[in-house]
Amino acid sequence: MCRDSVATSVRATILRLFRLDKGTSLCWFGQKAGDPDSALGTSDDVRASMKVVILCGGKGSRLREETEYRPKPMVPIGNRPILWHIMKLYAHHGHRDFILCLGYKGSMIRDYFRDYQWQAGDVTLTLGPDQSVEFHHSHDEKDWKVTLADTGEDTMTAGRIKLIEQYIGSDEDFLLTYGDGVGDVDIDATISFHRRHGKTLTVTAVHPPGRFGELGLTDDDSVSEFNEKPQAEGGWINGGFFVASRRVFRYLGDCSGIMFEHDPIRRIAASGELMAFRHNGFWQPMDTFAEFTFLNSLWAKGGAPWAVWAKRGRAEA
Repeated sequence: MCRDSVATSVRATILRLFRLDKGTSLCWFGQKAGDPDSALGTSDDVRASMKVVILCGGKGSRLREETEYRPKPMVPIGNRPILWHIMKLYAHHGHRDFILCLGYKGSMIRDYFRDYQWQAGDVTLTLGPDQSVEFHHSHDEKDWKVTLADTGEDTMTAGRIKLIEQYIGSDEDFLLTYGDGVGDVDIDATISFHRRHGKTLTVTAVHPPGRFGELGLTDDDSVSEFNEKPQAEGGWINGGFFVASRRVFRYLGDCSGIMFEHDPIRRIAASGELMAFRHNGFWQPMDTFAEFTFLNSLWAKGGAPWAVWAKRGRAEA
């Protein structure tokens, strides 16, 4: 796609920013062999725990076979919901303070975490007036902190993010992603990249099938365009796994009916405050029954690339 010429109106300026010359050369960061910046992903500063916001409120209408009965983040891969897999990735990188933006059938997510200890293993109950409970098994998630935030059933993604601002506290940066996609994303490298450029928002750019928000990237990894769910396949797309400065809340305003991927991100890009971390590894959403089947087949074979926390590509229950 060719860039539009610069025009005087804001609309024309934004449209120009949302076009990318296909001849633009690509400069990889983070996972490119021999790139000296890749070492930044293991610094002590990067390893400091950050809050992780996960969008869990959508209705998942394209996966109706499953989401008619449960929220999309609770659709299973193996015997665990996809949400658990996403949280395990972040926990593997030392980020265990989660803020879940609940919406459609959010009570099922509340129940899952409320009963987590009960489902982790054998339990002995003493009944009668001196009741007691003894849990016989521990689990690797014992140090997770999970905030379950009701952000409304029909609220759009920008509104959900705005509603959890109070839980970010005084933190300068936080992590943000969708509750329906997995990947072997180097979370530490995304944080390092974000802190190096110092801008408002970093999005992880991936090469998946079409249908998603396509990103146009320049040589210095700034985002020149953001086209949500283009018709044409190819190019870089929005893979989630954001790193956000708290300045992102300035772009949200009164936005309960607005998608984060539409006006807010486009305005961030137009102001030169959106950067992309290019991920060349595995990334896969769960939007359709075919994708649900594919992810479960990888897990069943013990070859799930996103399961970086497990030696053989799958975690035991």
